[in-house]
Amino acid sequence: MAENGAAAAPEEAFDFDLFTIGAGSGGVRASRTAANFGAKVAVVELPFAHVSSESAGGVGGTCVIRGCVPKKILVYASMFSAEFQDSKNFGWNVPDGITFEWKRLIANKDREIERLNGIYKRLLTGSGVTILEGRASLVDDHTVEVSHSDGSSKRYRAKHILVATGSRAVRLNVPGKELAITSDEGLNLDELPRRCVIVGGGYIAVEFAGIYSGMGSKVELLYRKKTPLRGFDDEMRAVVARNLENRGVHLRPDTNVTKIEKVGGELKVSIDNGGEIMTDAVLFAVGRKPKTSGLNLEELGVELDKSGAIKVDEYSRSSVPSVWAIGDVTNRINLTPVALMEGTCFAKTAFGGQATKPDHENVARAVFCQPPLAVVGLSEEEAVAAAKGEVAVYSSSFTPMKNTISGRQEKSVMKLLVDTGDDRVLGVAMCGPDAPEIMQGISVALKGGATKAQFDSTVGIHPTAAEEFVTMRSVARFVTKSGEVRKP
Repeated sequence: MAENGAAAAPEEAFDFDLFTIGAGSGGVRASRTAANFGAKVAVVELPFAHVSSESAGGVGGTCVIRGCVPKKILVYASMFSAEFQDSKNFGWNVPDGITFEWKRLIANKDREIERLNGIYKRLLTGSGVTILEGRASLVDDHTVEVSHSDGSSKRYRAKHILVATGSRAVRLNVPGKELAITSDEGLNLDELPRRCVIVGGGYIAVEFAGIYSGMGSKVELLYRKKTPLRGFDDEMRAVVARNLENRGVHLRPDTNVTKIEKVGGELKVSIDNGGEIMTDAVLFAVGRKPKTSGLNLEELGVELDKSGAIKVDEYSRSSVPSVWAIGDVTNRINLTPVALMEGTCFAKTAFGGQATKPDHENVARAVFCQPPLAVVGLSEEEAVAAAKGEVAVYSSSFTPMKNTISGRQEKSVMKLLVDTGDDRVLGVAMCGPDAPEIMQGISVALKGGATKAQFDSTVGIHPTAAEEFVTMRSVARFVTKSGEVRKP
């Protein structure tokens, strides 16, 4: 028997103890950790490219090559325009006519991504992991076939197979969808568009709106709901929307795209209220789809959900005992640090003799809009449903010290949600400078079950924005289980 009771063929029939399909963050972590436990490991990944396709990927995966890392580089670049303006009241004489060179930024970004791609390869080989390049598909529950770009293929036998193929950006199914780009292309354009329509209300759409607008593009953000960032705290969603507008992004809520057409050198976007928008680029940020097509999973009996994600148990094992899955391909919490955690837990379970379940509670999240939003725990709406008693809402809205001099009309907003039944802090949110850095520390407290009394007993660091979280004493409102709001 294999680990955890999985039936397996005789030991000598295996080429590897673990065969990982996908060398993104989760796949690399799982492979290295398994190898450190003494397992013989191979990982297969598609050839490197900055823009993904059915035949291109790269070691490092979405986060490193065409996601979190290049996105954050572009966020940094886009922030300078506001910094130049803010610096004037601090005594800096900023000359008029400062220009921005997109091509230089992209070249430097590409150089850094290629460096990281090399580092990830060295991390794998340094751990004794065999790297294979090609496209993988499952032949049976212990056999993977790797097809190479030269047309050759080879089969490998493995005691365990781990699917860590991630997800891919999707396009709206409307006429002219082929004229639009996704976040992949949005990070790799030859030229910065003078005008851009961004379709979607999630964190990728909001982040790209801030990036392009900060670099000087005229941005229109179209989304179906009243406010962007569905799934986040409603009050914080409204704050983000207000900040986007104040920084020059034109918001179009309750709006759907019906068609895209090429008119000369421009694109014409038709929307469902009968209007039309002329633009230079259309970016779809309308979601991502798990990358399971072509793997032959369903034919082997691996259950998928309606989105195509692999169904797994609490240990990340699929319906076929020798096949496991982690990361975005399982559509649990689609964040890189979560995939890293799941990869570590899988390796401990399968090879470390430590059955370990991934813990998906109190996972901190950040949206790198400008200023950024960061949250951990429950939203106000979720807290009301989960609390033992009423929810005490503590909130603070203030002008950051920097803005008192720069004159920027932008406030930081903070929020604590407390269960009056046991004084536990159920959720924390912040929109303002440095919010993600602050929230990482706060998440440790929530993971430990911190109470409001413990927050209150903590001495703050002055002068910082973060100290506000340990000095909020006045309840803004109470919310009952029925949703009734009452004043203190």
